[in-house]
Amino acid sequence: MAVTFHARSNSFPSRLHPHATHVDEQLARLRSSEEASTSSSYSICQRLDNLHELHESLEKLICLPVTQHTLAQEQNKKAVEQLLDGSLRILDLCNISKDAFSQMKESLMEIQSILRRKRGDLSGEVKKYLASRKSIKKTFQKVHKPLKVAKDAESLAVFGEAEAVTVALFDSLFSYMSGSKTCGKWSVVSKLMNKKKVTCEAEGNEFTRIDTEKTLKMEDVQSLESCIQDLEDGVESLSKSLIKYRVSILNSLGN
Repeated sequence: MAVTFHARSNSFPSRLHPHATHVDEQLARLRSSEEASTSSSYSICQRLDNLHELHESLEKLICLPVTQHTLAQEQNKKAVEQLLDGSLRILDLCNISKDAFSQMKESLMEIQSILRRKRGDLSGEVKKYLASRKSIKKTFQKVHKPLKVAKDAESLAVFGEAEAVTVALFDSLFSYMSGSKTCGKWSVVSKLMNKKKVTCEAEGNEFTRIDTEKTLKMEDVQSLESCIQDLEDGVESLSKSLIKYRVSILNSLGN
């Protein structure tokens, strides 16, 4: 699914163009965050925000007359089809994420209700929550295999690079949610940079901290609920920017 046209061709906007330069800077920042040694809800939220901004910048790049001319050329037809296919698959990942968030929030509401009332089937609700997390991993494994080709393929196209870092983000997100990865100690700098985002506390993962009812605390459930909301907001923003991005590509074909 790698994009085959060359982003540095004579007909494509020069990398010195302000829009193209800005996209390059955003991609570099995303690649840098992707290579970080640890994952946390804070870092994933930051990457989601950055991806939202990246796709807004790409949409502006697509709207340039010279870019639209390039995308409309017959020799780039296959590349454009690949771009549209790739963006659609990523939108599928957004929808999978949102469905998972919805399922987990339902379980967490029931768990909080039981903890407040101090009666009810707490063990059963925790099992439902664990089942929803397991289903995330299985669903992702089904869609991850075809997408991995784009992630591993060598591509010089700026749109292909954007697709690769976006898929990598969802890899991190689903791994984090399923408990496949844990986060290390988060820095004081991270806390000061953005107090709104939920971060990892010392060592651990919000999603795995309530895996057993024996050590379940209300503050852990509330922390996870806040974490899910931040992630859901980030995915929703990314989804909207991806839709605009797809529309701009389709519009370029109609010109």
